[in-house]
Amino acid sequence: MKNLFALIVLLFSIQSQSQTYIKANAATALVAIPDIAVETSIGKNLTLNVDLMASFWESFNGNNPMKFATFTPEVRYHFNEKFNGFYFGGHMGADIYEIQKWNYWDTNKYEKGFGFRLGATIGYEKKVSDKFMLDFFVSGGWHQGFYHGHYNDGTPGRYEPTVNWNKSGEWLPYGGGVMISYKLN
Repeated sequence: MKNLFALIVLLFSIQSQSQTYIKANAATALVAIPDIAVETSIGKNLTLNVDLMASFWESFNGNNPMKFATFTPEVRYHFNEKFNGFYFGGHMGADIYEIQKWNYWDTNKYEKGFGFRLGATIGYEKKVSDKFMLDFFVSGGWHQGFYHGHYNDGTPGRYEPTVNWNKSGEWLPYGGGVMISYKLN
């Protein structure tokens, strides 16, 4: 209980001394995929951005699943002032998915599993007013997935013979857009 109290006091004291923005990605909102984030100051040129994105699409075309959720905490270094100008970020994230991989789009196969990501973000934040900011960014890196391969046409069983989890690792671009940001304090 003492540790929980100390954590709450620490988080409250950080928040009371720092700027914090709540953000929503306008680009992913156009295709009904919510992507929200919170970014707060943690040092002179450093911020912590925590991003949560999810797709609830059963499918884009009635056949190919497109459901996923990602969680991505990221530390960002701002080259000039925080929340204004260019930045570089490094992150580790986790995801769960039921999705058809890009190289299976012309097949009856899809994957259901989980994974982790290790990557970087390059971005530019532009203050629009005292309360609003735009964050233009692209992210990518290494994704390692653990999944079971299934058929989406009613064929029984799995398409791959692995006993436990099939594994797939690749370098991918997996994030980007324009975050519309509102300053909380």
